[in-house]
Amino acid sequence: MPEPDEVRLTYIGGPTILIEIGGLRLLTDPTFDPPGDYQAGAFTHSKLIGPVIDASAFANTDAVLLSHDHHFDNLDRIGRELLKSAKQVITTPEAAARLQGNTIGLESGQSHRIAASNGKAVSVTGTPARHGPAVGERGPVTGFLISTEESREAPIYVSGDTVWYEGVEQTLQQHPHIRLAVLFVGAAQIPALPAHLTFTAEEAVRVSRALPQAMIVPVHFEGWRHLKESKEDLTRAFAAAGREDHLLWLEAGKRSSVALR
Repeated sequence: MPEPDEVRLTYIGGPTILIEIGGLRLLTDPTFDPPGDYQAGAFTHSKLIGPVIDASAFANTDAVLLSHDHHFDNLDRIGRELLKSAKQVITTPEAAARLQGNTIGLESGQSHRIAASNGKAVSVTGTPARHGPAVGERGPVTGFLISTEESREAPIYVSGDTVWYEGVEQTLQQHPHIRLAVLFVGAAQIPALPAHLTFTAEEAVRVSRALPQAMIVPVHFEGWRHLKESKEDLTRAFAAAGREDHLLWLEAGKRSSVALR
């Protein structure tokens, strides 16, 4: 298992990443369905890339951190089945009411402690998120702060599907010592709403400027047709801002170790 000041990350695809910290395995928004067209209400979402690791590898995960349950690109059919084997699912109160079972709903600012078998524990705190513009947002959604008992500050931020707005700004101001920020980017857009629904590349740069000590780990930037900005767009934006050394691109399917000091 990683040392207290180290985290291991495995990018699986889309918004799905495994975070290993404090003896625990935490999985974000599980999406494991194959490529294809999927109907979501009035919209058809086209998935272009499948996961690089099969869902069976993540059975009995200590916790799933689910930003929201009502969009297929954040929780698909196989992902929904996987929730049943997770020891617990942490999400919004609204999603918890729908999913029930082993699900815990967190309001923004509310925390939940997860104990590991090695006697250590991690605290997960809900953070504000807004899935699009104030008028026409696609919420409710949540982000997460992750901290260990050894750290006085929350070292990890997981944005969930959100845009830059005052809730995100205030969270980052309150936690300037975040060392690792997992950002859901891609500037998602649907035909009925011309505004973007997830971080743009420029908004990701704003997060990086607000967290001068943090490495930025982009996820949810590929694999779906409604994602309008790519890895190249993010790379250009960070280079133009002189912050390219703060970007951490993970190789899909490969475990990477990151120091939190």
